[in-house]
Amino acid sequence: MKYLAGLTSIAMLAGSAAAPAAPPADAAAGAVVFKKCAACHSVDPSGRNGLGPNLRGVVNRKAAEAPGFNYSPAMKASALVWNDRNLASFLAAPRQALPGTKMIFIGLSNAQDQANVIAFLRQNGTAKK
Repeated sequence: MKYLAGLTSIAMLAGSAAAPAAPPADAAAGAVVFKKCAACHSVDPSGRNGLGPNLRGVVNRKAAEAPGFNYSPAMKASALVWNDRNLASFLAAPRQALPGTKMIFIGLSNAQDQANVIAFLRQNGTAKK
């Protein structure tokens, strides 16, 4: 029995060592990554949309609520709220996260890039709950 408990402890330690905590999100690094998004999106305080909706204040906002943007039927019908988890999923693979979206960007495969972009978006306004 002692042997089994020892193996369990070793396995738990090995598991924690194998999955180090991700570095904290960095809004400045997110601003650099956001340049990939800037062809279609902005965080301009004017709220002006581009090919994609303005993302100022997108964090914690319901999907398809940027004023004046013509969203896809899939986005309009979604019940998404752009919290950290939903943003990360959408940033990783938009067409997988929301089939039918008009967004053509393939996604950000790096989880740290996703976290950094979310930190950048958070820095540029958070929707009121």
